[in-house]
Amino acid sequence: MKILVTGGAGFIGSHFCEFLLSQGQQVIAIDNLITGQLSNLDSFIKHPDFEFIQADVKDASILEKAFSTSNFVVHLAAPVGVKFIMNHPVHTILDAVHSTESVLNLAVKYNIPVLLASTSEVYGKNLDLLDPTGKRTLSEMDYRVEGYSRNHRWAYANVKSLNEFLAFAYMREQGLKLLITRFFNTAGARQRSEYGMVIPNFVQAALKGEPLKIYGDGKQRRSFIHIQDTISAMWLLMQSPNALGEVYNIGNPEEITILQLAEKIIHLTHSPSQLEFLSYESAYGEGFEEMDRRTACIDKLTAAVPFQLTGNLDSILAEVIAFEKTRLDL
Repeated sequence: MKILVTGGAGFIGSHFCEFLLSQGQQVIAIDNLITGQLSNLDSFIKHPDFEFIQADVKDASILEKAFSTSNFVVHLAAPVGVKFIMNHPVHTILDAVHSTESVLNLAVKYNIPVLLASTSEVYGKNLDLLDPTGKRTLSEMDYRVEGYSRNHRWAYANVKSLNEFLAFAYMREQGLKLLITRFFNTAGARQRSEYGMVIPNFVQAALKGEPLKIYGDGKQRRSFIHIQDTISAMWLLMQSPNALGEVYNIGNPEEITILQLAEKIIHLTHSPSQLEFLSYESAYGEGFEEMDRRTACIDKLTAAVPFQLTGNLDSILAEVIAFEKTRLDL
């Protein structure tokens, strides 16, 4: 197949392009490099079956040319990271919706299946408010629980939800072949720290001997999935005709608190770093809300395809530490 990957120079996008090439597929990657990086493509940019186009996904002429020769589109292009989203709310809303509209229109025109990347953010504070036991995980049919519209924290969640609604509308009215994946904290090498990603932020600080900054009390729980497991799940779903028309969580149900994560990273890096506790407002401004838990149920995924988790938090951290040591020339 020839597969078009929007956001192909991003963290997930670049790893997925690399994987597709290893599977003997042809790949076209489009990225405007606002949050993606050309360096993410270094190991395969000269591959004979790879083509990179630096362009905005809203550029109809470029996008249509790429669609006209492709068999499948993986739409990953989107603003990324809490910090970027809080600082660029207008861009977050308009760019995400218009980019997705362009992709869906052309997918219908050329009758090409679409994998639409969504996010665990769409669930909002579901587990915080609706699960007093603190034990349940999020499944695809769960209600969404989000906050006040003036709080930009919820803009990304609502835009990604709108993209899902829009995609299902195209499927219902125009016969779009659709697959939606909701990512839960994918992590690994190449993930950038400057947009608020916690693991590369903590690892960089620990390697430099700087304080690890924890927002809030550190008791918020997160689960992290290795990038290779995310890619495996995506590829298995793309190959399964029965997966079309559905939404799937892609994540790891194993949880850890942010405080435990920071302490683990300090231990693994043998760092003299200390912990520094800060308010959310100091990082993101007044009125910021955070979720205490956001953990995936992957029963639907494992029932649909033969997916198994192969990575864990230890393998993620080992990979990120090694990558950051090289990047920081340590």
